[in-house]
Amino acid sequence: MNVVLFDSQRRNDLKPFTFTRPVAEIRCGILTIKEKWDLILGCTSSYETQPYLQTKYPRITNNDTLYINATILPNHALVSEIIQLKKGEALYFQDNIIAVHTTNDFVEQLEEYTQVETLCEVQQIRYPWNIFSFNAQEIERDFELITKHKTSQKISTTNNIIAPENIFIEPDAVVEFATINASKGKVYIGKGAEVMEGAIIRGPFALCEHATVKMATKIYEGTTIGPYCKVGGEVQNSVLFGYSNKGHDGYLGNSVIGEWCNLGADTNNSNLKNDYSEVKVWNYTTERFMKTGLQFCGLFLGDHSKSAINTMFNTGTLVGVSSNVFGSGFPRNFFPSFSWGGADGMSEYALKKACETAQRVYARRAKIFDQTEIDIFAHIFQETAQYRRF
Repeated sequence: MNVVLFDSQRRNDLKPFTFTRPVAEIRCGILTIKEKWDLILGCTSSYETQPYLQTKYPRITNNDTLYINATILPNHALVSEIIQLKKGEALYFQDNIIAVHTTNDFVEQLEEYTQVETLCEVQQIRYPWNIFSFNAQEIERDFELITKHKTSQKISTTNNIIAPENIFIEPDAVVEFATINASKGKVYIGKGAEVMEGAIIRGPFALCEHATVKMATKIYEGTTIGPYCKVGGEVQNSVLFGYSNKGHDGYLGNSVIGEWCNLGADTNNSNLKNDYSEVKVWNYTTERFMKTGLQFCGLFLGDHSKSAINTMFNTGTLVGVSSNVFGSGFPRNFFPSFSWGGADGMSEYALKKACETAQRVYARRAKIFDQTEIDIFAHIFQETAQYRRF
């Protein structure tokens, strides 16, 4: 059966990360949402997303298609219900579509389908802070999916290990002279990844393929370092999607970092307010700050955004796409896309210059920032212009 993962109405609530990707490309745990569904269903799914993203993330259609809400995290019980859907039936919970089996183009209207209510527990990523809140649980689930029927590389005797049975190291990974405590959660080290000397890691933790934990880094539970990332300093309950660097000392906690980001040396974020009150974060649907229900909530950094050395991010800060944050003091808690500056003021980051920087960054990883990527940048630049009234 053809499987398409569709962006629900929640897409807007998940910005800035869904400015540059379909919901299905969000990473939570070890895998992206798409990778989870593909692995558990044994398929290669495609995307139903915004028109300006569809060229980069194409959709495959035929007359027998299963559409699945990309904000939903899979589990075996839920998958069992989904694959039993008949054509014309929709599985739902609380008036939200989970999946539809259809011969037609997908319409996100419940009345179009015969409704079947799920009997399963449903976990849904609705807001950016759900990504780090669910991350420890998803590392455990993904660990079981990925390592089933596989054998870990032998752990080097130079390491100081607690609960080695909960550690899985893929081929070509290097882990030497590190301390890893996996007694409270699984630890996954991806293919070609490296944990350098003196690093201290507590599970659940995921280091994805070709990523690096630098010397003397401290990693706390619930953290995922995505593919090709480099991380140093202190990191707690945070997710880096991929190709991003936090290469130096500084604290990152209860945060989500997109792709192609760079945090300058001694960049720090606050994840707890001085009065211990509930953290609020900017929301693109309401266009105002909304309550998260969390006491600990840090930084949300959109793709291609960067911070200078000694940058300080306040509790619950949301930064858009391709922004540069620098200067003394705390910048505002909502930093628009394509912005340049900090607490002392901001200006617009010209689209042409942003694309030129992205091209140079891509080239360092032997990738091409092509016309498709430029068109995506141009769309986001126009869509977010209303927030750059400096």
